[in-house]
Order: sequence, then structure tokens, then C-alpha cells
Amino acid sequence: MALMGEIRRRARHVAGPMLMVSVAVYFGYHAVQGDRGLIAWWQVTQRLKNANATYARVHDAREALEHRVALLGPDQLDLDLLDERAHIVLGLARPDEVEILDLPPAAPSALPSPQTPPAAAPETRPGPR
Repeated sequence: MALMGEIRRRARHVAGPMLMVSVAVYFGYHAVQGDRGLIAWWQVTQRLKNANATYARVHDAREALEHRVALLGPDQLDLDLLDERAHIVLGLARPDEVEILDLPPAAPSALPSPQTPPAAAPETRPGPR
């Protein structure tokens, strides 16, 4: 019986600090790992930085497009931009212009290999009409 009394007496001295340490560990863990902890705050900050960078990029592109559209307005028509759009949309060109087409590269299988000689063109003979 004396052993149980000693355990109870010591448990009273240890229970308070153990409870306080447990509460501190609980709140400390959730301050770092919780839904609103430091790690979640850092992740939200990173997403906000990425969103701001994306917004800035899209905003700049929009302003550039709005400027180009404004140049095609009836009050201030830019003839160079109008000429460029006519080239692109309608495929128009002046007789003294040379157009350089930016075509995608051909597939490697479509290119002739350097070892094979080019195929000879078939001969065409004038036939009866």
C-alpha cells in the first residue's frame, strides 16, 4: 500500500508539467503542420508569387494586343500594321515584294539520304494528239 501512495504522490508532481508539455507540443505541431500553420502559409505565399507572375505576363500581353487593336481603329489607322494584317489574313503582297515562308522542318524520313542518288525524271515523249 505504501508503494501506491508513493506513486500517487509523485504522479501529482509530474502530472502538471506533463500536461503542460503535451499541450505545448500539440499547439507547436499544429502551428507548423496545421491547415493554417507555417508550412501552409509558405505554400500559399509561393502560389501567390506564381499567380502574380502569371498575371503580370498576361497583363503585358493583353496591353500589347490592346495597343495593336487601337492602331487599327478608325481614328488612328497605322498603315504598316494594316499592311501586315493584309499579308497574314488575305495572303496579299505587292509585285515587288519577296515573301519568305517560315515552314516547319520536314520529317527526317521525307528527306533523301545522302547515299542514294536522286531518282531520274521519267522521259516524256510527245505523243500523237
